[in-house]
Amino acid sequence: MQCPKCDNAMESVAYKTVEVDRCISCKGIWFDMLEHEVLKELKGSETIDTGEPRVEKILDQTTRCSCPVCHTVMIGMVDRDRPDIHYEACTVCYGAFFDAGEFSQYKQHSVSELLADLFSGSIGRLLKK
Repeated sequence: MQCPKCDNAMESVAYKTVEVDRCISCKGIWFDMLEHEVLKELKGSETIDTGEPRVEKILDQTTRCSCPVCHTVMIGMVDRDRPDIHYEACTVCYGAFFDAGEFSQYKQHSVSELLADLFSGSIGRLLKK
């Protein structure tokens, strides 16, 4: 499989039972259908994101790239909870490509969301008493 951003080879990387593909050059990550959602919920899964976010800033300017699986032109996506996170998604096979550093940022939302829920939920009610 070739990286949709820099056209270099990708290697398989596994976290627990989920296997993704990471570019050996730019460190972008390809997730098959919904793998990014599964990994977002697994503690420690951000370790698969080994790239430099500064590289991501350069590659994020690449606006037109094709799916490495089915070769369909992917569309740009913005995470609704983190509008600063931009990634590419395939409308045919439903895979997603995150540039280096983006998956770690994407995953951070679930941690902050958990803390917000804790403080607005039962802990928040205890603190108000």
